[in-house]
Amino acid sequence: MLYLVTMKTLAQFIQQKRKNLDLSVKCLAMISNLPIETIEDIEAGKDLFLSVTVRQTLAKILRCEPEEIKKYEKDFNNHIVSEQIIDSLKELILNEAGGLKCPVCGAPLFTRIQKAYDLEDNLVLTPKAHCTKCSFQIHS
Repeated sequence: MLYLVTMKTLAQFIQQKRKNLDLSVKCLAMISNLPIETIEDIEAGKDLFLSVTVRQTLAKILRCEPEEIKKYEKDFNNHIVSEQIIDSLKELILNEAGGLKCPVCGAPLFTRIQKAYDLEDNLVLTPKAHCTKCSFQIHS
């Protein structure tokens, strides 16, 4: 007997949970107080790892445990790149520097600044980046 095993991605999991609750992307963004771009990036597979705050917020709204979401996340270990280089890249991203290159393979980095609000309604800016060629990413 042949069994077909399908692996869900974080994007598929979040999208399925949202649709099961009959929520639009815009509605989920409004209820969660997250930018619509954040929800769109997660569902498009651009974000493979979520911050603790985003994970907990989505879990509460999507009626699941944060651990359920975390098991679909892909936390690429960037141990081959020093923390100093990653910190430097984060600072450059926050200062909106362009033309950044991947420290692993030299390909262009896709960068953005995620804007979110913490539980006290303070704006939190998080630099994010992923390589256009390899698995390198900056997620928090």
